[in-house]
Amino acid sequence: MPDFVTEKKINKILIIRLSSLGDILLTTPVIRALKEKFPGAQVDFTVKNQYKDALSANPNLSNFIIYDKKENGQIAARLATSRYDLIIDLQNNFRSRKLIRGLNGEKFRFRKPSLKKFLLVRFKLNLMKDLKTISQRYAETANVSIDDKGLELFIPSAIKTKLPKGENYIGFCPGSRHYTKRWPPEYFAKLGNELNLLGFKIILFGGKDDSELCASLNEQIENSVNLQNDDILLQTAADMRECKMIVTNDSGLMHTASALGIPIVSIFGSTVKEFGFVPQGTQNLILENKSLSCRPCSHVGRAECPQKHFKCMNDLTPESVLYQIKNFQRGL
Repeated sequence: MPDFVTEKKINKILIIRLSSLGDILLTTPVIRALKEKFPGAQVDFTVKNQYKDALSANPNLSNFIIYDKKENGQIAARLATSRYDLIIDLQNNFRSRKLIRGLNGEKFRFRKPSLKKFLLVRFKLNLMKDLKTISQRYAETANVSIDDKGLELFIPSAIKTKLPKGENYIGFCPGSRHYTKRWPPEYFAKLGNELNLLGFKIILFGGKDDSELCASLNEQIENSVNLQNDDILLQTAADMRECKMIVTNDSGLMHTASALGIPIVSIFGSTVKEFGFVPQGTQNLILENKSLSCRPCSHVGRAECPQKHFKCMNDLTPESVLYQIKNFQRGL
């Protein structure tokens, strides 16, 4: 773990995490911990514009530096004039290293467990049994201890829900960037109709890429409401808050629900908990097929099942998931 120079007063801190939604939300416990450790410090954040809303109302941040690769030189020059005492690079790729190359403050870079992930995926050699979350790994980089409050997403008071209050809503987040992280749509449809018979109204959430998927499920699930939008995160979050539970794939919206403290049932296919991208700070249940020797087949997800059977998802039937949801709900 790095050790900051104690003789130097920390006045300005820069955090860099350019993308994506889940990864950025996973930085929020570290932001909170840094502000507690250095209460008088200015904490700035460098992020791509499309993910800024995940942090835009966070009271622990002072400024945003919006990253655009076409303006890398101008952004680097702006950062250099800000004279940061600490630079915490949680992206640690070519772009982030280039961005901070000329900065004089202490630099700490996230050490990605790439070799361990490769060994787990390729040879099923599990050296990640400590089950550290990504937030914990980020905290080690920043030399802070994080609390157990989980993730944070602040919603401005001006953003109101579109849902009538007081109904039995369960949110579905059926999308994910990669095919092998998506529970089959027909399973979501079957589960939605079963929950509808139990008195729940299904609310469909998704981003721009989930338009066709959510529209199709809206037609198939009785009385469902489609609130998919073009990646308007804070509106999605305001509506999500009305749900008693979220059923989701391993996706950015899973972490959004975590940040809102909503109970989560998350369905994992090709990925596993060891990678650290798990719900935090809220009651949750992760459903996965642990009987397969081919899992995990990727640490991010794939466009198709390498074994052609897709048992990691297909064997998690709507009936079995409904049974687990009923048990989970009784414990809430």
